[in-house]
Amino acid sequence: MRLRAAVCCLLLVVAGCSGPSTPAPGTGGTAADPATTAERATTPTSSAMGTAANVSVPDAAVEVSVTAVVDGDTIRIEYANGTTDTVRLVGVDTPEVHAENDPPEFEGVPDTTAGATCLREAGVDASNLAKDRLLGRTVGLAFDPNLDRRGYYDRLLAYVVVEDRLFNYRLVRGGHARVYESDFTRKAAFDRAEASARGAGRGLWQCADGRTPVADGGTVTASESGLAITALTCDAPGNDNENLNAESVTVTNRGDEPLDLDGWTVSDEADHRYTFADLTLAPGASITLHTGSGTDTETDRYWGRDGAVWNNGGDTVTVRDASGTVVLERSY
Repeated sequence: MRLRAAVCCLLLVVAGCSGPSTPAPGTGGTAADPATTAERATTPTSSAMGTAANVSVPDAAVEVSVTAVVDGDTIRIEYANGTTDTVRLVGVDTPEVHAENDPPEFEGVPDTTAGATCLREAGVDASNLAKDRLLGRTVGLAFDPNLDRRGYYDRLLAYVVVEDRLFNYRLVRGGHARVYESDFTRKAAFDRAEASARGAGRGLWQCADGRTPVADGGTVTASESGLAITALTCDAPGNDNENLNAESVTVTNRGDEPLDLDGWTVSDEADHRYTFADLTLAPGASITLHTGSGTDTETDRYWGRDGAVWNNGGDTVTVRDASGTVVLERSY
């Protein structure tokens, strides 16, 4: 009996040591990132297919190079032999950027000019995400047994697998796309992911209550100054600390007058602060603050830090004016 008890204790210790660990904030980890954790499961089991927090990643049938991003759900590819093709991502529909959007297609989005404009901005966010994650990279294509290989416009219908993640699912989970109605095998998991994104108001689903969509979801306070946080990349591709300039926050002047940002600051919850200098944003103009180093321009500024700032698992972006008054916050 004593021997049996000792063996059980040993097994419990081993099991505890082999469990998943939580990555440190700002290191590119994804344990707390709802848009990335779910795509990592690789074994199609009933539990993987049955929860919003998990989806199976199919084995790639072929590897290709992504040569262009048409929009969030359509890419152009090149095979190893040099031939090219166009791929429509299975199961997802991102807002249009080259045509007019129909708000009623997206549950809860008002059928108004504001609703359509908001969706277009969300479509741009989805396209930018596809460019960041796919353009110029080698990815895997997988096909769904329930679907034909090609769709109505003769585009290849496929799942896109990159870094062992299912990019189609990432779009839905992050609120960058709605689920496209078809009989694809992973539809139940995608539906639950959409419901989660919609309930949290992530991405395009912010259009449903009149807010402005920003990358990776979250909530944004209104600013009387007209300044808006229009994009935030807290989880750069790979290790954040090795890709500092891909970690960034973008603010846009949505007011009718030029906005003098000299002396304004951007900070995180740990009160790491960056101060803008000699910067005036014209109406409609944007400035992107990159965490790493580079040459400042009219559209890009560089923090000059040697480590990541924004926590992948949640943080707050705070913008203060030159007097130190909080004018804008965004939590995610």
